[in-house]
Amino acid sequence: MRTDYHLHTPLCGHATGEPREYVLAAQQAGLEEIGFSDHNPMPTQFDDWRMAPEQLPQYVKMIEEARREFPRYPIRLGLECDFIPAYEEHIRDLAKLADWDYLIGSVHYITPDWDVDNPKHLKRWTEQPVDQIWQAYFDAYTKMAESCLFDFLAHPDLVKKFGHRPEGDLSRFYRRTLDAIAEAGVVLEVSTAGLRKDVHEIYPSRDFLAAAHARRIPIVINSDAHAPSEVAYEFDLAYTLAREVGYTEVMRFEKRKVVVHEI
Repeated sequence: MRTDYHLHTPLCGHATGEPREYVLAAQQAGLEEIGFSDHNPMPTQFDDWRMAPEQLPQYVKMIEEARREFPRYPIRLGLECDFIPAYEEHIRDLAKLADWDYLIGSVHYITPDWDVDNPKHLKRWTEQPVDQIWQAYFDAYTKMAESCLFDFLAHPDLVKKFGHRPEGDLSRFYRRTLDAIAEAGVVLEVSTAGLRKDVHEIYPSRDFLAAAHARRIPIVINSDAHAPSEVAYEFDLAYTLAREVGYTEVMRFEKRKVVVHEI
């Protein structure tokens, strides 16, 4: 049974296709259930790639309409929530506003004005050592895991998106992060989105995922689709990677409960 719980909608401003188109693409790909998880609204709209606060009811309504159109096809309702220090209470408030099936935690911002995966900030990668940028990202990711606010954590090594990597053994950056994820008992996302980016690699890397498996961290496999054509993108590669490092199970989600499924 394959699922894809990380699908976006046009409300984020950088995705195309209506929910029904994603459902049809998922059915065509042989997925047995899917979930939408668009970028969460923030109290202050400081970027242009998320829904506005007043659009949250519209988002929920869109998913409800898709459920009515496809009553026999499981469609989960989720939200991708940026973890930004000092906004933890906002996430707790969002958790009460709908009957979510899951909340995804993600790190994009490593400083208040730098979403590290945004192409418009590429010049910043030349203004400080890559090691410092990676460390800032994984420090933030560790804090997100420690918050225990989320059901699973998205694209773990997103910081590699543009292909910038420090020299040497990279486990020095994510060892503490993985320990925090294991301690929190939270699920980790394996995302094929990286295959569509400059890095041309699944999030996370093989070494990262093997270290996660060694800590018995459960996983979910997603596409982070921003268009119907990206639903279940290169899932065969992701499932093969997961099996090769030792995984035999993936997680499903419903009403913020985790369900184990063998692969």
